[in-house]
Amino acid sequence: MADAHETPDKNIELWRIKKLIKGLEAARGNGTSMISLIIPPRDKIPRVTKMLSDELGSASNIKSRVNRQSVQGAITSAQQRLKLYNKVPPNGLALFTGTIATEDGNEKKVTFDFEPLKPINVSLYLCDNKFHTEALNELLECGEKFGFIIMDGKGTLFGTLSGNVREVLQKYRIDLPKKHGRGGQSALRFARLGEEARDNHVIKTAELAKSLFINPATNQPNVKGLILAGSADFKTKLSESGKFDPRLQAKILKVVDISYGGEDGFNQAIKLSAEFLSNVKFIQEQILLGKYFKEVNEDTGKYVVGVEDTLKALEMGAIKTLIVWENLEIDRYVLKNSKTDEIVVKHFDKEQEKNMSNFQDPASQGELKIQEKMSLLEWFADEYKRFGCALEFVTNKSQEGSQFCRGFGGIGGLLRYQLDIRSFDEFGDDEVDEDGEVYDVEEAAYDSE
Repeated sequence: MADAHETPDKNIELWRIKKLIKGLEAARGNGTSMISLIIPPRDKIPRVTKMLSDELGSASNIKSRVNRQSVQGAITSAQQRLKLYNKVPPNGLALFTGTIATEDGNEKKVTFDFEPLKPINVSLYLCDNKFHTEALNELLECGEKFGFIIMDGKGTLFGTLSGNVREVLQKYRIDLPKKHGRGGQSALRFARLGEEARDNHVIKTAELAKSLFINPATNQPNVKGLILAGSADFKTKLSESGKFDPRLQAKILKVVDISYGGEDGFNQAIKLSAEFLSNVKFIQEQILLGKYFKEVNEDTGKYVVGVEDTLKALEMGAIKTLIVWENLEIDRYVLKNSKTDEIVVKHFDKEQEKNMSNFQDPASQGELKIQEKMSLLEWFADEYKRFGCALEFVTNKSQEGSQFCRGFGGIGGLLRYQLDIRSFDEFGDDEVDEDGEVYDVEEAAYDSE
């Protein structure tokens, strides 16, 4: 799914940054003890260090002793972390530090510092009860944003597609006069009223397009290209209208005929424009999941679904492309049996984690004590190369992505060869079958090619 400019490793790093930012956004603290510091590439570390020293002096005037100590502690932590840098990294530096509240009601001091994936041209220093990540979120948006105008006789929808984010900016409905069957002067009058209403529809769409797709600060389009789509001739009238801003006319990439209006038309227009948008992650996601669903629908045996089956296929080296939802909430537990000392690995979602029977071994009645716990997504990001597969994170923002998350649990894979994963449920590696013969799992897998 990665294009020439975005290697798989870079996509994994992007996911890690997104996850970190999401965690930072959710964190909360008491008072104003959480510091958000963003330093642009051309800034100087000594200047920022001096600024922090001045802020440390000002913090001594905070009346609340607890808040004063928390703020001073956060500023000191920021100063200490900055000592690790001789100069600002090429893309700038983001540093977040402070005391946050934990789920169990306690408090914890945290410090995060990292170089953004793209140059950041924002300078920020804020003390608050939360971290401010708005500038980083803007940076994560794909630089190539495409605008869509979906126009028919029932209304117009304006949307954008950026990376794997599809956004509806605005939409309105219109009730155009129906064609009238009367003859004489009434027919002419109704025809004239209908034509005026259609012209007004085009004019209103042109005006809204200008307000939505022209940046008032630069007087230039805020999208790389425009796709006009519709089920009638309105889209053509709009593109040829003298009311349509010439700056936007120059950005028209394609005019497409679609069967629907509104959001269904938006989805159809995206698919019909795929050739122009082949590097946009939303399209890449649709193509990848389209291949996956094709294997499922044809029941080729070259796909796998669900946590346990996917992990079995992964251990066998059978997975070519591992596909997971970027917000999959499943944790990987390494557990030790208190009676047998056996180590087992289990995977639980949030509900399963609450069920204490999952931490008991029914055979030995031993307690399964937690040795290690981490997000399954994080484990995949660390280990996928060991299994010789590609790792692709998908969203639930496309129709295909939503179906994958709801219907397939948000985890699956495309296999290198045909494989019936259920046939291996009764055997481990080199286990003995009922006839006493050794059954080699890996050999059987390759025999099925």
